[in-house]
Amino acid sequence: MPSPVWLFLGPEIGERNTAVETISKTLLKKYGDVETHTMYAGETDMGSVISLLQNASLFSPAKLVILKSAELIKKKEEIELLTNWIDSVSADNVQNDSFLILISDEISVLKKISDTVPKAQQKIFWEMFENKKQEWIRNFFFKEGIKIESSAVDSLLELVENNTDALKTACSHLALFLQKGSVITQGDIEKFFAHNKEETPFTLFNALTLSDLEAALSITQKLMLSKNSSPVQIIAGLTYCFRRLNDWHEAHRENAYLDDFALKRLGFTSKNAITQYRRAANLWNGNRCTKIIALLAETDLKLRSMGTGLQNTLMEICLYEITGKSGDSIAKYV
Repeated sequence: MPSPVWLFLGPEIGERNTAVETISKTLLKKYGDVETHTMYAGETDMGSVISLLQNASLFSPAKLVILKSAELIKKKEEIELLTNWIDSVSADNVQNDSFLILISDEISVLKKISDTVPKAQQKIFWEMFENKKQEWIRNFFFKEGIKIESSAVDSLLELVENNTDALKTACSHLALFLQKGSVITQGDIEKFFAHNKEETPFTLFNALTLSDLEAALSITQKLMLSKNSSPVQIIAGLTYCFRRLNDWHEAHRENAYLDDFALKRLGFTSKNAITQYRRAANLWNGNRCTKIIALLAETDLKLRSMGTGLQNTLMEICLYEITGKSGDSIAKYV
């Protein structure tokens, strides 16, 4: 029986989600009902993940666990737990009713992990090239009976996270407000997104790279008021961004002159991302980046231990120490 484990990597969320849905539908067709769990490495103890996979479902004949942020699986004991389970269920004579999909936005995970997953069940979902994204957008609106100007396509790509999942969501929302035969202009795009902009930890990181503390504080307030976010999740998102900045610095220490193609191979796949991380690298060198990552870890610990009453204050101090002190503590200057 084929191994019940898949490894899906890369920044192209839309196509990756489609691959996950295909597996889910295949299992549903075979078993009739599948108990599905989505978990995050770094937030969920690996022992809990393996226990869930090993224990039979009480309500369904099969179980699917989707484990995201697999690049964060780095502790020796976690790696051993995971790889031992994968090895135990990958033998030809083993019948499985528990299935695991490992997911990461990065283009690789630790080799000890990837080596246990059959090559045929691993895939990197690369972000589309700019011309393919433009073609994708035009085709989407063509099917809706709507035309879009080239300048509007460029503006859309500037304002939306560059993967087909985010593009599909944005284009679908935009199409709801337009009639067949309409022509979308650059002004239409700017007007629409001025009223419908969704803030994320990634837009917060962008504000920080612009040294815009006021905008960063405003975005943080919106995120904290949202039902879909929390201070700990915001810190986790910023930590991811600064770890990527650390990757940027490490890559440029090995080769100071990396072209856009080389950067895409490293996971910096869009023009926006490359511009953003170049700007960030000029603001925070490798040492400063390490300090900020430590600051974020310290803030995360305080948020978890001090309760909700001080969340706003802790977040404001953290953002100020990033923009104003490049990771140094305010106490250092008192």
